[in-house]
Amino acid sequence: MSNIRLENVTKRFKQTTALDDVSFDIKDGEFFVLLGPTGAGKTTTLRVIAGLEKPEAGTVLFDAEPVNDLQPADRDVAFVFQQYSLYPTMSVFDNLAFPLRSPIRKIDEAEIKGRVTKAAELLRITHLLERKTVKLSGGEMQRVSIGRAIVRNPRIFLMDEPLSNLDAKLRESLRVELKHIQKTQSSTTLFVTHDQIEALTMADRIGVLKEGKIIQVGTPIDIYDRPATTFVAQLVGTPRINLHRASRDNGSIRIDGSEVKVGAPDHDLPGSFTLGIRPEDVKINSAGSIAGQVALIEPLGVETVVHLRSGDKVLLSIQSGLTDLHIGEQVRFDVERERLHYFDDQGTRIG
Repeated sequence: MSNIRLENVTKRFKQTTALDDVSFDIKDGEFFVLLGPTGAGKTTTLRVIAGLEKPEAGTVLFDAEPVNDLQPADRDVAFVFQQYSLYPTMSVFDNLAFPLRSPIRKIDEAEIKGRVTKAAELLRITHLLERKTVKLSGGEMQRVSIGRAIVRNPRIFLMDEPLSNLDAKLRESLRVELKHIQKTQSSTTLFVTHDQIEALTMADRIGVLKEGKIIQVGTPIDIYDRPATTFVAQLVGTPRINLHRASRDNGSIRIDGSEVKVGAPDHDLPGSFTLGIRPEDVKINSAGSIAGQVALIEPLGVETVVHLRSGDKVLLSIQSGLTDLHIGEQVRFDVERERLHYFDDQGTRIG
């Protein structure tokens, strides 16, 4: 496996800048997730690393060696696409073996069989090896697609939203299996997604991409607990973070247009700013210091999302399990002061 680095990479398509001075590194054996909305430049990043696109500026390095001038076939990367890209008339075995049967590789059939068998065992598709891929389910086809990458033992796995076409339960199952395989194989992996749950649960580190720019790189805890901007704060976390304009008020801070008032932090704040409060940090309790009214209730089984109105503002709160609260009920609540987030007028984190 390899250490991968992008240094000041810029890629344009006519008048559109897909990647704008992008720099980040993927450590040897790391599961790195590139997270961002549609159109952020995630797939373009994969294609630049694979050599399918040539950047206008910047350098792609494998183990500190520039590879900009290497053809895709010479970079030794394995690409797992969103679409399965399998040969429907071939058996699962032959689909898995196909990348190894290239004349360039010169791998004998005994080794091919060993690699295919090992990949099939990892992905739990041994019982499917003689079946034609046209007869597989979507989840089975994606496992075969991932297996075709695994058999090659590449320098890096590039995965372009490989789980996005699967149903929720199957996505959850494959998330766990992919992470397990990556750790047991110690494979360097770049996985791109717009799904924050995939990013938070699978990544060793996350790079947040917006409009072709890297906004923040960090561990899932860094990204969630210390978002660099309001964009990052809103991108991760379900339910969404509460973001409201707030002002200093005699040693306290108050959300404008509400009765929500908490002690000011130790660091300096401007007179007006954006306050971020995660829903799990809004605690309903009878002795709470803030008065509110239940505006909406969303029961989700394991937890309930309660919308609390204070003045003309609404805050989301997460309550464990189901709740006996009802819409219109007057309640009291507190906010965890130590876990508040502060952002300036440009949306950049303060403190």
